[in-house]
Amino acid sequence: MALQLRKLDEQVLVITGATSGIGLTTARMAAEGGAKLVLAARSADALDQLASELRLKGTQVATVAADVGSASDVERIGQAAMQRFGRIDTWINNAGVSIFGRNEDISLEDMQRLFQTNYWGVVHGSLEAVKHMKTRGGGAIVNLGSELSDHSIPLQGIYAASKHAVKAFTDSLRMELEKDNAPISVTLVKPAGIETMFVPHAKNYMDKEPALPKPVYAPELAARSILHAAQHPRRDLFVGGAAKALSASNAAMPGLLERYLRATMFKQQQSKSSSSPTRRDALYEPNPRHELRQRQDQSKPVVESCAYTAASLHSSKLLPLLVGGAALFGAWKLARRPGGLRAAF
Repeated sequence: MALQLRKLDEQVLVITGATSGIGLTTARMAAEGGAKLVLAARSADALDQLASELRLKGTQVATVAADVGSASDVERIGQAAMQRFGRIDTWINNAGVSIFGRNEDISLEDMQRLFQTNYWGVVHGSLEAVKHMKTRGGGAIVNLGSELSDHSIPLQGIYAASKHAVKAFTDSLRMELEKDNAPISVTLVKPAGIETMFVPHAKNYMDKEPALPKPVYAPELAARSILHAAQHPRRDLFVGGAAKALSASNAAMPGLLERYLRATMFKQQQSKSSSSPTRRDALYEPNPRHELRQRQDQSKPVVESCAYTAASLHSSKLLPLLVGGAALFGAWKLARRPGGLRAAF
């Protein structure tokens, strides 16, 4: 029998990293859809403000100030959900942070801290979700990977490594749960560059301020994909045609893709602005100035809709494969001329 997940308005959702970017967008979108929410982030003040906002609209919300890198903190998230709502239907492991810089320049302490959040946060959350879901009718686990789960990139090597690790753990967990016939869906969501507070949150070792390579997609596209996975069992979901194209390119022609990335990504990940010596990031603690913001810069050009993402969510299994094939062909054509792969997606 196929796994049946609850409709959104019948669900209790746990969302980590809920006070910024994709997590914040997902929380607000889920609230609009009628879900009950358990929101977790490091800033208690930001959580309180968000909960007040959502409660005014009639949403039932519980909050937990927690660092997902701590197993005991994540256990408190699960306990809060059970005490307030008696079950967990979907657990969304969204919290994450990046570091920009050459691998040889980044301190091991910073690398380990990034893995504590990006990788161990997913491990802690997934295992806590399984513990509660296995005995209470199942549910969905949605882990946030990245387009960099399938290939790497210069200047964000440690971030890409953490997202590779997230993919490996997620795939392994899925197979183990399927072997047990556990009624739990496990989805890896792999966004392309998303216009969030990703850049301001990232620690920077470069002389220039970091930048995301174009195209950059709206956080609402990622939130819709996450909430789709909460209601429909899926193995993985790409957000943005660029993410699918680059993944397909890596599978079909990894050497060519690496040459393209080597030639373009050093420049495209650095803005024209010098990095300030007083620049703050969110690697070790939240920055209050960056909380409760879905996007970094409302004036930036952002891809607000994506044909590939829409097809992957709402069409038959065949159409996304066809669109993905078209993306791969387009990637191959673009790789052979100036302008590069990302321009058309």
